[in-house]
Amino acid sequence: MSNRRADLLCRLRADRDDDAPTPETPEDRRAMLQISDLVYRLAGRTLFDGASLILPEGSRAGLVGPNGTGKTTLFRLIRGEIPPESGDISLPAGMRLGSVAQEAPEGPQSLLSFVLSADTERTRLMAEAEETKDGARIGEIHARLADIDAYGAEARAARILSGLGFDSAAQARSLSEFSGGWRMRVALAAILFSEPDLLLLDEPTNYLDLEGVMWLESYLARYPRTFLVISHDRDLLNRSVDLIVHLDQGRLTTYAGNYDQFERQRREKLLLQEKHRKKQEAQRAHLQSFVDRFRAKATKARQAQARVKMLQKMEPIPAVVEGTVKPFHLPAPEKPLASPLVAMDGVAVGYGGRPILSRVSLRIDADDRIGLLGANGNGKSTLAKLLSGRLEAMEGQIRRPERMRVGFFAQHQLDELDPSLTPVEQVRRLMPGEDEAKVRARTNQLGFGAEKADVPASKLSGGEKARLLIGLAAFGRPHLLILDEPTNHLDVDSREALIEALNEYEGAVIVISHERHILEAVTDRLWLVAEGRVNPFDGDIDDYRRLILASQRTERTSEEQPGTTGASNKAEQRRAAAARREETAPLRKRVTKLEKEIAEIERKLKTLDEAMADPDLYARDPDRAARLAQEHGRASKLLGEREEEWLAASAELEEAMAAG
Repeated sequence: MSNRRADLLCRLRADRDDDAPTPETPEDRRAMLQISDLVYRLAGRTLFDGASLILPEGSRAGLVGPNGTGKTTLFRLIRGEIPPESGDISLPAGMRLGSVAQEAPEGPQSLLSFVLSADTERTRLMAEAEETKDGARIGEIHARLADIDAYGAEARAARILSGLGFDSAAQARSLSEFSGGWRMRVALAAILFSEPDLLLLDEPTNYLDLEGVMWLESYLARYPRTFLVISHDRDLLNRSVDLIVHLDQGRLTTYAGNYDQFERQRREKLLLQEKHRKKQEAQRAHLQSFVDRFRAKATKARQAQARVKMLQKMEPIPAVVEGTVKPFHLPAPEKPLASPLVAMDGVAVGYGGRPILSRVSLRIDADDRIGLLGANGNGKSTLAKLLSGRLEAMEGQIRRPERMRVGFFAQHQLDELDPSLTPVEQVRRLMPGEDEAKVRARTNQLGFGAEKADVPASKLSGGEKARLLIGLAAFGRPHLLILDEPTNHLDVDSREALIEALNEYEGAVIVISHERHILEAVTDRLWLVAEGRVNPFDGDIDDYRRLILASQRTERTSEEQPGTTGASNKAEQRRAAAARREETAPLRKRVTKLEKEIAEIERKLKTLDEAMADPDLYARDPDRAARLAQEHGRASKLLGEREEEWLAASAELEEAMAAG
C-alpha cells in the first residue's frame, strides 16, 4: 500500500467517526520542545548554525538527514548531556523525557519485571501500599493506581514485549539469558511502556526483524504522547509520523506530513528556489550592466547610483547544493551459469547436531530475486550461511555448479572488520600483484576516493563500513549475492543507491531485511522461514503484514482466555488466517489491481511534472505546454477517481479482515 493511500484511508476512517472531536491545530497546542538559535560545533565542524524548532504537544515527528549531520548529537543536547555553544533548548516544567539507554540492560530480572519497573510511579506506589498501615493513605494510593491503570500494566507490558518478539515463556526468563540485541529490544519495550511525555528514539528498528518493525510502526502511529524518532526507514516514517524535521546545513526545517510528502515538498521547494535564484542572477546582471556602462557619465550617474543601492539591498539566493551519494558497484558475474544455481532436496541444517531447518526442497535460478521472511531466531541467517557455504547440510542434497561464486554480507561482519586496515589495504588483499593505480581505482569504485581510501576502518562510520563490506562481498563477481540486513547503518539516500545497484545487478540476489522498502523494491519472490521449514510465501509484503498483525491480535486474545493450549491455538490461528485469505482473495485482487493503476497514473504525473518544470517550455513551445497542462488535469482527475475506488475497496477489505 502506498503511503499516500494509507493517509487517505486514515482520513476516511476519521470521517466515519461521528463522535470525533475537531482536531487541534499545532498553534493550539503547547510546545513540548522548543529550540532557538542553536549553535554547536564538534571537532571544528559546525553541526548546528542558528537551528530552531518548535515541536507541538502530540506531534509524531521523524528527524531525518544524511549520516554525520548531527542527529544523534541533537538528542544528546536535548537530554542535557552536552551544553550548546549558544542558543536555547527548553522543555515544559515537570515533563517526562524518555529515550532508550545505549547500553543493553542485564541482570537476573525477568523481562516482564524489568519492563514493569520502567513505570517508576507505579513501582513506588505499589511498594508503599505494601508497607504503609495508614488506611487513608492506602485509599489515596489505590485511587492513584487506578488513575494510572496500574492494574492493567502487566497486560500492557506483556503486549509490548509480545509485539517485539517475546512470547509468554520468554517474558518470564531473565535478562542475562538473552544476547545484547535481544536485550536492546527489552530496553525499547521498557521505554515504550513508560510512555514519557516526550519520547526520543534513535534508529529503533536496528535491532528488530521485519515483524517487530511492522508492530512498531502500528504502535507509534497510535502513541498517545509526543515522540521524535531518528530513522532512515522510509516505511516507518510514512506509516508512523505526521511531521518531518529535516536537518540540513546546520538548520532544522519542519515539513507537515510523512516522508513521501516531505520528499515531494522539498523537491518542489528546491526547484522554486533554483528558479528564483536564476531569475535574480539575470536581474543582478542587468543592473550591473547598467552601472558599468553609465557610472562614469554625469547624466546617468544618479540612475547608476540608484541601481548600485538596489544591488546592495538584493540578498543573494543561495544555489541549491544537493548532497551526492556515491553509487554502489556490483559487477556482473564474469561467466553466467545456467539455472538452477542451487537445488535443495530434503535438506536439514543446524548446529551441534541439532537441526534448525528441516526438509528444505527449493531451487534458486540465475535471475532470482528472493526475500526471506520470518521472525528472528527462526533460521533466516542459518539458511543464508548454508547457501553461502559457511554451513554444511546435515542431511539431504544440495546441488550447485562447481564454478558458482557466492558473495555474502552479514551485519555481524562490521564487528569483525580489522580496525587497523584501510579500504585500500582491504582491496589490495584481493588484488595481489596488481599495481597501485589499479588497486586505488578499484577502491574508488567501491565509494572510497582519495579522502577516505587511507582511513583506518576504526575511524569509518557505520555506513562507510557497510558500504565497504558490501563492495568486498561483490568483489569477485558472484553469481549469487546474499545480503543479511545490509541497510542498518545506511541513510535513506544510500539505501536508494543500494536498491538501484541491486536492480541493475545481473546475478541472483537473496535479501534478509527488516525494511520492507528494500524487499518490495528488489525482490520478486518471498520465502517464509518459520517453524523449522522454508516455504514460498504466496502473497506480497502487505499480505504478510496483515497476517502478522492479525496473528498478534489473535495471540493476545487467546492469552486472555483461559483453557486454551498453545499448540491448538497456533493451529487454529493458521486455519483462521488461511480461511481469511481465501475469503478476501477477490477483494485483495481488486485492491492490488487499483494500486497498480494508481501507480501507473502517478508515474505519468511525475513525468508530466518534470516536463512542465522546464522554465523555458512556455516561451519555447506554448502549444505543448498547454497540451501537457490539459493532460495533467485529466490524469489528476483520474487519479482522484481511482483513489476513491481504492479507498472503498481497502476499507471493505480491512473490515472483512477484522471481522475474521
